[in-house]
Amino acid sequence: MGATPPAPKSRRRSPPPAQPRRTAAAATPRPQIAPAERIGVTHLTAEYWPFARTGGLGEAVSGLATCQAAAGLPTTVIMPLYQIVRETTPSLERTASPLAIALGGHTERAWLYRALPGPGGGPQVFFIEHPDFFDRAGIYGDNGGDYPDNARRFAFFCLAALTALPEVAPETQVLHAHDWHTALAPVYLRTAFAGEPFHRRLAVVTSVHNAGFQGHFPPETLAELSLPAELYNADVFEWYGRMNALKGGMAHSDVVVTVSPSHAVELRTAEGGFGLHDRFTELGDRLVGILNGIDPDLWNPETDPELTGNYSSEDLAGKRRCKAALQRAYGLAQRGHTPLFGMSARMVAQKGLDLVLGADLLGTTDAQFIFLGAGEHRYHEALGNIAAAAPDRVAVEFMFTDRLEHRLLAGADALLMPSLYEPCGLTQMRAQHYGAVPVARRVGGLKDSIIDGVSGFLFDEYSPAALAQAVRRTVDAYADRTAWRKLVRGAMAQQFGWHRSGEEYFALYRRALAVRSAST
Repeated sequence: MGATPPAPKSRRRSPPPAQPRRTAAAATPRPQIAPAERIGVTHLTAEYWPFARTGGLGEAVSGLATCQAAAGLPTTVIMPLYQIVRETTPSLERTASPLAIALGGHTERAWLYRALPGPGGGPQVFFIEHPDFFDRAGIYGDNGGDYPDNARRFAFFCLAALTALPEVAPETQVLHAHDWHTALAPVYLRTAFAGEPFHRRLAVVTSVHNAGFQGHFPPETLAELSLPAELYNADVFEWYGRMNALKGGMAHSDVVVTVSPSHAVELRTAEGGFGLHDRFTELGDRLVGILNGIDPDLWNPETDPELTGNYSSEDLAGKRRCKAALQRAYGLAQRGHTPLFGMSARMVAQKGLDLVLGADLLGTTDAQFIFLGAGEHRYHEALGNIAAAAPDRVAVEFMFTDRLEHRLLAGADALLMPSLYEPCGLTQMRAQHYGAVPVARRVGGLKDSIIDGVSGFLFDEYSPAALAQAVRRTVDAYADRTAWRKLVRGAMAQQFGWHRSGEEYFALYRRALAVRSAST
């Protein structure tokens, strides 16, 4: 299999401090699926907006599940009951009896909680409570790294969710697992629960949101998780001498889906498959890519209550006021005709920050820059030094809240997304809705959601020079006010709601059910 690739980490960063809950506007009416055709689906996920998220995973699952519920599908979400959920969601109710879960020779007990439904309805959301496993400051770890018992924590979550499923979501026909944290659920479903009639009939869809996170553990972990030793083989869990949770989950799934069509192609390549390209290739047409979406009601500059001024593609006066307010808030020079670039991202290598630091964007343009996000210390330090040296042109905010991102995208003229890889990306969709023209690398979902020269600017090579050239294209276009207005309106005309993708997922579920039916 060649040289051992670098092992991707098995977590994302810990969540930011709790913040006030945003409430979406009334949902846009969506077509209902006929009752006779409806498919019951349960999502298992480690993150779910607005309860707990560290990045795009929680928002993507929330958007999909909300769309499905609005279309009339019986939709359930199950996630762990984290400390941050307790802090921000006091209105939880305990349901049913305690769960007794056998795991690695021990019996663990858990309770099930339910979020009270909001005024707009939506999916039913349940939480698995186990204070020792989930009542912690982080979701996957803390500043010292991953929690050492992550394999056991998420294995327990999968077992508990499967145990509770017949009672809390009896209409379920499709189990939809998201990323490595829930990838053991398909394995348990086809092994420990294989004799249960309810579980045996379920079809399984596994979503790969970010293949850079796979859940790697020592081989002996299988025994600790009550998994059969014979599953440690090249077709299931074995991966370069390690147990790979994501690989095992895909081996027990009827269909595997990733979050954009282009990324589905990338995963089949040695450069883009994170050491699993052979496995992705072997899936054949059982691996598909469906582009994520965003909530068009929540991300709407015409109605957004967070903005200094609301605006539309036909009347951009409010966007100019938002830009001025953003410049004042961050101490930048009040220059209405100077292009302002924003970047909202985790401060990690994947997001292309090395290109930003190497491109000398201050020396080659007169533009202003605002960086929003948190992550690795080296990027905090480097960007902080640049901001200190040019406070009238560069500002940094090493934290993230929804409110800050709404204001950044409304005030920025352009958005930087020079990602090394980007399975889907959501920020570029939100930016286009707000008339912030994205400047992005032609990878994954960025390629699928940005039209070069119409709604943004794309570049190919992962290099500071290629980014600098794309920024120069943007600055030159900005100087031509007629051309720039056309770009802004082209961006704002793009539609990224979940309706189209929701229809594709419905077709995918029908296919998964057919695959399952043919195998039983």
